[in-house]
Amino acid sequence: MTDTAGRPDQDERFMRIALDLAARGLGNTWPNPAVGCVIVKDGRILGRGWTQPGGRPHAETMALEQAGAMARGATAYVTLEPCSHHGKTPPCAEALITAGIARCVAAIEDPDPRVSGKGFAMLREAGLAVQEDCLSLAAADLNAGFLMTRQQSRPLVTLKLAVSLDGRIGTHAGDSKWITSPLSRQRTHLLRSRNDAIMVGSNTALQDDPELTCRLPGLPLRQPIRIVLDGRLRLSLTARVVATARENPTWIITREDAEGARLRAFQDCGVDVIPVRPDAAGLPDLVEALQELAARGLTRILVEGGGKLAASLIRADLVDRMIWFRSASVIGGDGLPAIAGFGVDVVAEAPRWRRIRADILGDDLLETFVRAH
Repeated sequence: MTDTAGRPDQDERFMRIALDLAARGLGNTWPNPAVGCVIVKDGRILGRGWTQPGGRPHAETMALEQAGAMARGATAYVTLEPCSHHGKTPPCAEALITAGIARCVAAIEDPDPRVSGKGFAMLREAGLAVQEDCLSLAAADLNAGFLMTRQQSRPLVTLKLAVSLDGRIGTHAGDSKWITSPLSRQRTHLLRSRNDAIMVGSNTALQDDPELTCRLPGLPLRQPIRIVLDGRLRLSLTARVVATARENPTWIITREDAEGARLRAFQDCGVDVIPVRPDAAGLPDLVEALQELAARGLTRILVEGGGKLAASLIRADLVDRMIWFRSASVIGGDGLPAIAGFGVDVVAEAPRWRRIRADILGDDLLETFVRAH
């Protein structure tokens, strides 16, 4: 018996499983997308797979290996169009054909010009039944970073803020540890594990000397790239992100006219320095910086501070998602604002956001927003 047709409810059920598998790879598969795949025959799952660290092996390869000879005549549920080009591994579309898959249900088309419909065409030419657009919105949301790099040549940017009830990230004296609860900080580390990189401004790096690592039990290998936006290379060579750059990669984005000896000193410490042109304010141009990060393969950036960097990104309309941790404390008007001023004269001109989720974390509130275009 071959699975050449399926019910919409059954297709969505198995695609949800594939999406859950794909989510396991977030933050760990760049420059490749995080893809999930399940092989199903007669309502039974024969193989499961998701993209492995660094992007290889692909999800289809993993699932087919589990299914073995039983894959013949089965249905493959894949969260992204199977690739059709030869790279470090043969095309996944070719692997599905060779395995004898009878039907492929996919969530979304791969916008990569090397694929972009060619994978579906290869499957159809081989006689497979192909169904597209199964849970496409959920799949596009999960792989929003990869899609953005292909469509807008920049990574997905998520701004994370941990603030008091009155929107402060520190006292007037600069103290900021700890505004939110241990439970909220654990959630922050989980967020770090699901992003390719963490970015902070030079003021935050200088004041807090952060590690910018994921410190959750069981996730020692889920370490994001650490990025500091430092136009004048003010960061100390003894800062923790510099001192540990050979163990956990650190990138510094600076102006293209940065002082040569200082730049080489960071490079000697194992830091990757990325020069970009200055903007009108004399700071590293954010658009060019994000384009450079996308060119290096990054798809998802978590921005953790500070207020000036947050304001610059919002003013430039470069923040796609905002994750706002709010504690049950009040610091007062002389505290440090979460977002610096960026010239809004009338309320109607203020950037708008749409809340899509709210979670209670003890006494803290975690809200997730997306840009309301």
